[in-house]
Amino acid sequence: MDIIAFELDPGREFVELNQLLKLVGLVDSGGAGKALVASGSVQVDGATELRKTCKIHAGQVVTIEGMEIRVS
Repeated sequence: MDIIAFELDPGREFVELNQLLKLVGLVDSGGAGKALVASGSVQVDGATELRKTCKIHAGQVVTIEGMEIRVS
């Protein structure tokens, strides 16, 4: 499994899930991120996540298609 480390910008408590997928380069746009989340193929901390704008905080792990995004 490939691991991507993502660090939140200073002063930010969270990033929305669809935007995280865009920021790490897994999708080309926030809209594509929303579609990917809606498909049911994204997991947050081991559970399938269907909320497109779910708030992802430091310490959480997002998994999608053999990729693991670790947020710090």
